[in-house]
Amino acid sequence: MTLPLLTRFPSVALAAALTLTACQQKPGSTPESSNKSSSLGTTGYLQPFETGIRTGGVQVIPIKTPKGTFNVWTKRFGTGKIKVLLLHGGPAMTHEYMECFESFFPQEGIEFYEYDQLGSYYSDQPQDDDLWRTERFVDEVEQVRQALGIDKFYVLGHSWGGILALEYALKHQDHLAGLVISNMVASIPRYDAYNKTLRTKLRPTLLDSLEKFEARKDYHNPTYEGLVFKNYYSRHLLRLPAMPDPVARSFKHVNQHVYELMQGPNEFKTAGRLLTWDRWNDLGKVTVPTLMIGGQFDTMNPKEMEEMSHRVQQGNYLLCPQGSHMSMWDDQQIYFRGLTKFLKSVDDGSFRAGTTL
Repeated sequence: MTLPLLTRFPSVALAAALTLTACQQKPGSTPESSNKSSSLGTTGYLQPFETGIRTGGVQVIPIKTPKGTFNVWTKRFGTGKIKVLLLHGGPAMTHEYMECFESFFPQEGIEFYEYDQLGSYYSDQPQDDDLWRTERFVDEVEQVRQALGIDKFYVLGHSWGGILALEYALKHQDHLAGLVISNMVASIPRYDAYNKTLRTKLRPTLLDSLEKFEARKDYHNPTYEGLVFKNYYSRHLLRLPAMPDPVARSFKHVNQHVYELMQGPNEFKTAGRLLTWDRWNDLGKVTVPTLMIGGQFDTMNPKEMEEMSHRVQQGNYLLCPQGSHMSMWDDQQIYFRGLTKFLKSVDDGSFRAGTTL
């Protein structure tokens, strides 16, 4: 799942300073996805949906929990028949790395919502560890849905967000038009095993160095983090020569405590509350149209992502051949072309289960 150690790796500061525009196209180029306007038309998509003081689509939503009421941040884009709620990874990353959706969804007439989960930077960050449990996050998503007033919508979860999206679907799929699980296998034990396989491909001397730090549980040592970033994350997390600003901001704003409590210290050492999470055998209970997105160089086994598409009752699969864990960045055209095709096929009735996009 998405890793926060990049916040302390020196190259992040340099990358964040680069003048990279979020998900911008090359000058004069057009996206691979359809340029056709939505059925509402451009004017319909851009029609005002706020009353009173306009906030640019931002809505702060109160969330009731067993520990009190807290606020979470959301932002709406556009008005369209297709509505998508984005669930970021981490746990406790932010919506910021998903800002690239702003460069693709509006031109397709897709209404969508960015959202910082409780504990993340733009939302409240209470200090009670009892709050950081998967089932409470599922209840939070349902409260967000109700507050936004959306139904028969699509939930798209990336990484940890994929876990949350799947759990939400298993409990509340009567509210869903479709489900998208991006770069998250439905089993932490399988995820952990595949990461160990990827780890064996590192050179022996590097593995020896990593194991010395890990034996001391010295996971935050700058030297250890630098080795992991240079030799692993640059291959499997984000395969770009420099980190785009939205990604850098998201890593900068991670809630490290919540991340480690649920995930563990890093990709190599899964040890948090999610350690035994496994819904592999429950995938058949998902009845709504579902898209599984895998990356060829991901920390998630792309073959298992494909198998997941066959285990749900109505699945499609999309492989990003140049993609890593953040395929929406390093294989953008394939990612968004396939994603848009899936959403529109469900909407117009042309969806066919078993399709590879």
